Amino acid sequence: MTRYIRHAAVFCALLLAALLVNATRLQVVQSRTYDDSPANRRATIARYGQPRGDILVEGRPVTGSRDTREQLRYERTYADGPLYAPVTGFASQEYGTTLLEHAEDGVLSGADPMLSPLPLWNDFTRSRNPGGDVVTTLDPAAQRAAYRGLGGRKGAVAAIEPSTGRILALVSAPSYDPAVLSGNDRSVARSWARLNGDADRPMLNRAVRQTYPPGSTFKVVTAAAALDAGVITDLDEPTDSPAPYRLPGTTTTLTNESDGCADLSLREAFKWSCNTVFAKLGVDVGVTDMAATARAFGFNDPALRIPFSVARSTFDTTMDKAQLALSSIGQYNTRATPLQMAMVAAAVAGGGQVREPYLVERTTRAGGATVATAGSRPVRQAMHPATAVRLKELMTDVVREGTGGNAAIPGATVGGKTGTAQHGILNSGTPYAWFVSWAQGEKDLEPKVAVAVVVEDASAFRQDITGGGVAAPIARAVMEAVVNSRK
Repeated sequence: MTRYIRHAAVFCALLLAALLVNATRLQVVQSRTYDDSPANRRATIARYGQPRGDILVEGRPVTGSRDTREQLRYERTYADGPLYAPVTGFASQEYGTTLLEHAEDGVLSGADPMLSPLPLWNDFTRSRNPGGDVVTTLDPAAQRAAYRGLGGRKGAVAAIEPSTGRILALVSAPSYDPAVLSGNDRSVARSWARLNGDADRPMLNRAVRQTYPPGSTFKVVTAAAALDAGVITDLDEPTDSPAPYRLPGTTTTLTNESDGCADLSLREAFKWSCNTVFAKLGVDVGVTDMAATARAFGFNDPALRIPFSVARSTFDTTMDKAQLALSSIGQYNTRATPLQMAMVAAAVAGGGQVREPYLVERTTRAGGATVATAGSRPVRQAMHPATAVRLKELMTDVVREGTGGNAAIPGATVGGKTGTAQHGILNSGTPYAWFVSWAQGEKDLEPKVAVAVVVEDASAFRQDITGGGVAAPIARAVMEAVVNSRK
C-alpha cells in the first residue's frame, strides 16, 4: 500500500512540475507572442479604459475624452479640430495616432514610466498612470490669424519666435476635423475613406510634410552666401549682371518679371527680386559655398523633429553651373517646407543664428507636476552676424519700398521677401505664392516673430499671382497677432 501511495505522490509531483514548466513557458518564454497577438485585446481595452491626457494651447486644452460606456470606453474629442489638426493630428481607435498624438503618445496615454511617482510601481501593481498633458508653444492668436488668412485656400503657414525657436503657429489648409476618426463605428471608416480619397489631401500637413520650390524667397539664402563669401562687399555697387542672363553652358536665357535689372546693386535687385542678378550670384559663389550656406540654414537635414518628423528640405549638391543658377533663385531641384523657410527668416531676424524649432514646451502629470521641459535647443550659425544685419536691412527695404508693401505694420519694423515659384511641366502649373518675413514691435528689443506663408491655389489670374499680393497679407495678420499679444 505504501508503495502505491509513493508512486501516486511521485506522479502528482511530476504533474505539478509539468504544470509549473508550462506556466513558465506561457508567462515568460511565450509572453511576448501572446501580448502581441491580434486576438489579445487586453492592452487595447486598458489603453482606452481611462481618459487620455490633453494637448494644451496657452493653458487651454484643445483635446478631450468622451465616455462611450462601451468596451473601448473613452474616445478622443477635439475643440477647434480643423484649426489645430496640423499640430494635434488624430488619435483613433481604428487607425492609430499621428503628429503630436503619436509623438507624445506615451505621456498622453499614461504609458510613459516617467509619469509614475515611484519607480517600477506599475510593474508590480500592473496599474496604468493617468494620462499626462502636453503643453505646446503655440500662440492661439497667431494660429487663428494664419487659419483665417488662408481662408480654406490650399497652402500653409509656419511662425517661429527667432530668439528661442518656439513654434507660434503651424497651419495647413484645407484641414479636417480629427474627431471624425476617433471612434470605431462605421462612420469612422466612411470618414477615413472620404478623407483619403479627397484630391485636396486635407490630412496632409503642408507646413512640415510638404516641400515646395521656394522661388524668390530662396534669394535670402543666396544673398547670405554671396555676402559671407565676399562676392558682394557693397550693397549699393553694381553687380555686373546682364539681363537677360544666359545660363552657363547653354543657349537658354533667363529673364525677369520687371525691366531695369541689368547690373543692379544687390540692394535694388533684392528689393525688386531680379532673377538674373541672383542666378549669376549663385554661379559666382559656387556650388560648394552655396550648398554649405543652405545646409547651415537647415536644408538637407533629414533628422529635424519638432517632436514629430519634418520633411527634408533640399538643395542639390551635384549640379552644373546652369542648374546652380536656377537653384539659386529657388527653382530646379531646390525644395523647402514652410517651416524651413520660417527658419530662414528667423535666422536673419536672430542675428544669423538658427535655433532648432520646437512645438512642445513641457509635459506634465495629470496633477500638473512637470515631467519634462523643452530645455536648451541646439544653435548653429547660418551666416556671419554682420551679414544678418545687412540682410535685415535688405528685407526691411522690400517691405518699405519694394514688392512686400502689403506686409507693413504701423508702428513695427517688418522685413520680408516675396516669391512666386514656378512648377509643373514647362512651368505650366499655377505658381505658388510665397512670403517670408519677420517683425519687431516698436518697444521690442528684438524681432518677436518670423513667418513663412505659401499659397498653392491663389484664386487670381496667373499673371497676377505674386507673393506680395497673395501671401504677404496673411503673414502680416500673423505678425500683428504676435506683436500685439506680446506688448
